[in-house]
Amino acid sequence: MKRLTVTLFVAIFSLGLFAQGESDAFGAPPPIPNEYGKCYAKCKTPDVYETVTTQVMVDAGKSSTNVSKATYDTVTEQVMVKDGYKKLKVVPAKFEAGEQRVLSSEGTCKISVIPAKYETQTSKELVSAATGKWVRKKKAPNCLSSNPEDCYVLCWEEIPAQYRTNSTRILIEPERVDTTYSEAKYTTIKTQRLVEPARVEEEYVPPTYKTVTKKVLVNCGGATTTYSEPKYKTVTNKVLVSQGGFTEWTEVVCAGDVNSSLITRVQRALNDRGYDAGTVDGVMGAKTRAALAKFQQDNGLPLGNLNISTMQALGVK
Repeated sequence: MKRLTVTLFVAIFSLGLFAQGESDAFGAPPPIPNEYGKCYAKCKTPDVYETVTTQVMVDAGKSSTNVSKATYDTVTEQVMVKDGYKKLKVVPAKFEAGEQRVLSSEGTCKISVIPAKYETQTSKELVSAATGKWVRKKKAPNCLSSNPEDCYVLCWEEIPAQYRTNSTRILIEPERVDTTYSEAKYTTIKTQRLVEPARVEEEYVPPTYKTVTKKVLVNCGGATTTYSEPKYKTVTNKVLVSQGGFTEWTEVVCAGDVNSSLITRVQRALNDRGYDAGTVDGVMGAKTRAALAKFQQDNGLPLGNLNISTMQALGVK
């Protein structure tokens, strides 16, 4: 009996199952087991919550009125700004170009006296008849003397007859009167001959129009009201179904039986079930404790220790 009590105290103290101030939860001790070496603990059960999904209105909806503006069409039309009228139009005369010779100066006549024409005739008058005379020449070529005066030659030479020239004017053409005429001179001038006389015509001037652009009402518009439905948001809350507390005395693994082999099997079982206990190293580290607590919460098992119920749920003997 003494050994059982000591073992139970060590298990409760070493695993930190209860906080101070909760000593009233222990109540009466567990029933005496049939064999020694059993350990019991009162384990705290977690609060049980239920996930409740509700629709929460986030927008009550609203109505919106859209007023459309009046629509217009652009129309163009011709507006008379000036009446048509008649006016008189003077059509000028038509002329044909031509040429005409005009006397610029008359012809003239001129009387002139042409003097008589004379011819000068010369005649020779014999003054002395021809005669002869002795003429002394130089040394004869056949003279034997060295003195040229010793030998000379006399030649009988003719003295020509002497004449006197007489000039006489002989009338060849008597004086006469000559009349000369100059022809009249003409100048060519340009003329215009009337082909069609000027006249007056009546001309019609059409009316004057101006293009005017204006807006014509097509639709005077209106109002359209639209409604929007209320909007809801899905809200998920945890609702307390049952409040946790302390279980009855629950059999736990005694501290002397908690070894690396057992912890290794617990880690492996947690990892197999999707609870990350970390590296399987046989050490009850923080990651293994967190995985174990999560497994106990998810399965409604006693919390805070290696109780027999948890071991059975993990399949660890």
